[in-house]
Amino acid sequence: MQLEILTPEKRLYAGDVYGLQLPGIGGSFEILEKHAPLVSALGAGTIKLLIDKSGSNTSSFQVEGGFIEVLNNKVTVLVEGATEN
Repeated sequence: MQLEILTPEKRLYAGDVYGLQLPGIGGSFEILEKHAPLVSALGAGTIKLLIDKSGSNTSSFQVEGGFIEVLNNKVTVLVEGATEN
């Protein structure tokens, strides 16, 4: 699926991923390929990108909150105060 992570200042990530783990305001959740449409608020925490199916290739970002939209196998994450780990 296609993923784009944006802050007010710049684009942090754009590319294909297998899945991602996110800090929801009610607890952590995971998005995988072909997920149903979704809009959700994010709390402070870590966004972990699963680059491939094996799970060995990952990347992560610390965020202070934001929003996520999933639609047609494309994920857009809008965040405040993100830094790459």
